[in-house]
Amino acid sequence: MKEEGDLLALAVLGEFAKLPSKRKPSVRDNGLHEWVPLSGIVAKGPGFLKCVALATGMKCLPASKLPKANGVALHDWHAEVLAVRAFNHFILEECRRLIITPGYDGDDEVRSDFLRRRTDAEITLQQQHQHHTENAKAHSWHGQAFAWREDVTLHMYCSEAPCGDASMELIMAAQEDASPWDITPPSLSSTPPHADGTSTPTPTPTPPPSLPGRGFFSQLGVVRRKPARGDAPPTLSKSCSDKIALKQCTSLLSSLGSLFVSPQAAYLTSLILPTSQFSPGACRRSFSAEEEEETEEAGAGQGRMRPLANRHWGGGYAFVPFRVETTSLEFDFSKHMVSARSDKTGASNLAVAWTALGCEEGLVGGVLQGRKQFDQKGASLVSRRRMWSLAREVAGSLSASASAATAGGEITEIAQVLAEGAYDEVKEGGLLGTRRRVKGEARAEALKGWFRNTGDGEFGL
Repeated sequence: MKEEGDLLALAVLGEFAKLPSKRKPSVRDNGLHEWVPLSGIVAKGPGFLKCVALATGMKCLPASKLPKANGVALHDWHAEVLAVRAFNHFILEECRRLIITPGYDGDDEVRSDFLRRRTDAEITLQQQHQHHTENAKAHSWHGQAFAWREDVTLHMYCSEAPCGDASMELIMAAQEDASPWDITPPSLSSTPPHADGTSTPTPTPTPPPSLPGRGFFSQLGVVRRKPARGDAPPTLSKSCSDKIALKQCTSLLSSLGSLFVSPQAAYLTSLILPTSQFSPGACRRSFSAEEEEETEEAGAGQGRMRPLANRHWGGGYAFVPFRVETTSLEFDFSKHMVSARSDKTGASNLAVAWTALGCEEGLVGGVLQGRKQFDQKGASLVSRRRMWSLAREVAGSLSASASAATAGGEITEIAQVLAEGAYDEVKEGGLLGTRRRVKGEARAEALKGWFRNTGDGEFGL
């Protein structure tokens, strides 16, 4: 009988295997064998195990190009980040499917294996409970129309150790010379966050304290920037280790997804890594809130999320730690497997985004394969621009529903947030205040050195 880690990994590997060859790494004309990381989100419910989103990729957009992105080009298409974006596209599409399906307004609930409608009574009760238990400053909105089903757990598979802190021991072990690379952090204009999630512009650009790539091996448990290569253009995209760690606070839902689905049950239960990519001490340090132990195996000190242990913010948000499990299965196009087949290997430039509701895209440079990088026709379904547009469609369908799950006032507020003139204004909307506070406290207390990746929020639809 297969272990759960193997079954969860197999769900992702099986869906990737079904993709056409044009979505997979190739052997180039010069004999170079391409490899790429794979990541996927798996839902496990009563009697079923289903991969709902997956992605491959390992690139990100240089900070100098962010002002040109205009909501079209992705900022970060590492597999783990892209899989989460694909999952949120799946969420919005599932919301829309439920709303527009005949019977949504009837007595019999339209069936979804993943989402359920929240009743008016449920929403009102939770809002009243929070109003009485929280002070006015901390009052949290919790009026989403849907909730992730409580009997369906979420799991993430990664074919490689997430870049950043969770992979540092593996990176060091692979070096002939384990001396830290001589990398000088570039000076990038950035804005440090306050605990409430807001920021104050700084008149003079200063080098962020987060570390570039894989340099400075002696410093562990810190926020790191992509890319890993020291000779690549600098970015302010945080490592996958950092972004996954933060999901234990915000849930897997994005800002747009959390306007429609309560974050309360949308947290990861486990992270699945191949045995070859698992460093117990690194994962414990990077993701956990455990106290420091004296055992040699733990060896990595206190989990860096410790300051947030048992934290509850209201609005369905809390610190919900996941466990890290292993699988004996390997991805055919992982660096480990490709290197075993050939001495001549290289990273693939192709990324893929896929969902169980029909999304399947090949991406190069953060846009659709074959399109110019900042042409609106090249915007991925999971780009900022296309996701915002989809969220507006969902809100419109919800408003048109004769008997929606939320009170009319809640629907109107959601529509008003999404109708703002600029993407940054949507992200700063009042309904997302608690989410901003969650991120602000997590960055200020646990993920110190996290600087916001700004510069692509002034576009409108």
